[in-house]
Amino acid sequence: MKKLVKITFESIKAVSAYKLRTFFCILSVALGISSICVIVAAVEGTFKKAYEMVDKFGPDAILIIGGGEEARAFEYRAKTITVEDVEAYRQSFPGAYSVMPMTFDMNAQVSYKGKKYLVRLIGATAEFTSSWAWYVEEGFDFTEADIDENRNVCLLGSNVAKELFSGEYAGGKYILIKQIPMLVLGILSSRGTSPAGENLDDRVIIPISTMMKKIQNESKYVNVVRAKFYDQSKLRSYEKETLAFFRQRHNISQDEPDDISVISSKLIMTFLAALTGSLVVFLGTTGIISLIVAGFVLANLFLLSVNERTKEIGIRRALGARKWDIMFQFVGESVIVTSVGGIFGYIISVFASKLLTLVADFPIYFSFNTFLIGLVLSWVVGVFSGLQPAKRAADINPIEAIRK
Repeated sequence: MKKLVKITFESIKAVSAYKLRTFFCILSVALGISSICVIVAAVEGTFKKAYEMVDKFGPDAILIIGGGEEARAFEYRAKTITVEDVEAYRQSFPGAYSVMPMTFDMNAQVSYKGKKYLVRLIGATAEFTSSWAWYVEEGFDFTEADIDENRNVCLLGSNVAKELFSGEYAGGKYILIKQIPMLVLGILSSRGTSPAGENLDDRVIIPISTMMKKIQNESKYVNVVRAKFYDQSKLRSYEKETLAFFRQRHNISQDEPDDISVISSKLIMTFLAALTGSLVVFLGTTGIISLIVAGFVLANLFLLSVNERTKEIGIRRALGARKWDIMFQFVGESVIVTSVGGIFGYIISVFASKLLTLVADFPIYFSFNTFLIGLVLSWVVGVFSGLQPAKRAADINPIEAIRK
């Protein structure tokens, strides 16, 4: 054990003696490790974010959206779901414990005492907060009477309340929505952003009956239906059955495209996985190339070091050092350098990730696993880069080395 400690101490002394060479070795390793750490943190962050989004969306839920995929490609959504369709769907799918129609106005202006703000206006039933697990933080929720009697009441997203009321309690006050006075019943809890980066707290919820009759002048069509099922393991089959149900109900022939789209939580996972995949390919290629280059640089610099330290190696061998001791010292020096590079690489990755989140709002999550993976990779680079120089040093003939 004492011998091991002594060899390690000698390795540290040798590394610190060649400061410039050590600096370049550390820098080359740090750049490669930082890229790998960002990838690991991005993958962890993506899955963490995905599970949060799935939890918010509902792992047992699907969204049925009017207009098929073809219409969405042209950024056009036809209203194809009727109120009668919603009721028929409710009757045809007893496995659904909640079937909630919704209708939207994507850019509605709301105002309060001269303050104006653009929001997404949503008309929904009294099931809205329970269906989305998006509960009222302050004030009161809708009642069935609010829906049945087309009352002018609303729930505000937390950001809307902040913009219009600046911290003042909004409950019981009236705001104007498209010049129609609406009583604020309550404030929804903060929800954050959608997978597309949209602020979910910029929403105002009103009764669907009020929305259709007083704002949209609509009596037949809704935009979206949200269905939640008892058995979420059958969600994929429910998606297919939903498409088949609407094709049959809307008399769509076999060669015509669907006139609705179905979205589930799986789509969120697919979207984020694709996004992460692009980052892994880009940064992974960069990181691997950087580590390979770092390994070559390290190996060549240590080979140079072996030539410069031939006499020192010869004297140590003459005094009783074995080949294994020499090899261990040089591999140890290499691992020490790459370990320091790995630590600096992790620190660089933390700062680089801050820039990434500012530019692209990408989910990054650093855990101990990220640090550990970076450190282990740096050890691997250190061992493989140091083996050849260490073997050459160990094979030096001590007599010839001393003569030189």
